[in-house]
Amino acid sequence: MPIRQITIIGTGLIGGSLGLALKKRGFTGHIAGCDRPPVIERALHKGAIDEGFSHPQDSVRGSQVVVLAAPVGAIIELIRELGPLLPESTLMTDVGSTKTEILTAAQAIFGSKASRRFLAGHPMAGKETAGVESADADLFAGATWFVTPLPGQEIHQALCGEYLEWIENIGARLAVIPALEHDHLCAWISHLPQMIATALAATLVEEFGEETPLLEAGGRALREMTRIAASPYSMWRDIAMTNKQNIRGAMLKLEQQLAHIRENLDTRELDREFEQAHRLKKLPREQKPKKLGNV
Repeated sequence: MPIRQITIIGTGLIGGSLGLALKKRGFTGHIAGCDRPPVIERALHKGAIDEGFSHPQDSVRGSQVVVLAAPVGAIIELIRELGPLLPESTLMTDVGSTKTEILTAAQAIFGSKASRRFLAGHPMAGKETAGVESADADLFAGATWFVTPLPGQEIHQALCGEYLEWIENIGARLAVIPALEHDHLCAWISHLPQMIATALAATLVEEFGEETPLLEAGGRALREMTRIAASPYSMWRDIAMTNKQNIRGAMLKLEQQLAHIRENLDTRELDREFEQAHRLKKLPREQKPKKLGNV
């Protein structure tokens, strides 16, 4: 049976963009949104949702799919709050940036039926600016959308399969990966870059003050390296808390590498570090990355 109604809880950048993307790609069902009243008003005005609610319990009535588009801590709380209230025919899914603790919460609530009632996902898309004002119907075009199945979960059957077809319709590329591997990988390719940008920007402010025209003088390299430093702490707090061991490990290895470079600024070791760095292959924008699992 086709999905007739989707509820998106959290109509900010990701949730709002998902609503816009579904509409642009031909979803004709009803899209309900849940958020604070001022956010709902902006989401309705932008056309990201068809109807808005301020209470999650009200927003999910009649929906075949419920998307939790909130910070990780809020996603875990919503699973615990809404999971017991949803009909068994309703699929709950999420867009959280870490997966292990989210899946643990889903298994605790849904038990042996978790593989039919919950689908863990994570789109690798975003901006340094938050809020539905920045929502974009093409945000997910070409982006990787991680899916971290529960053991034995058939992600291409029933509602899971139909929902993932829509994810592909909005332009995302599915990549299936176990939750533990996802959190380790994302610590390196997403969470560590954010911490580097934050540390660099904070250190520059400490060294030169916030009014110094550093970005203009530093050129494109500095702008690119500090762009995501504007990302909101409210989101990254939960990511750091739920993936701290992986992030700590990645940061420690980077600190060791920086220390090695610092101690060898006037030796041939610096040349070897540059040679090592040049081995990192950069994909052209139009080239698709290798899939991490069968989809």
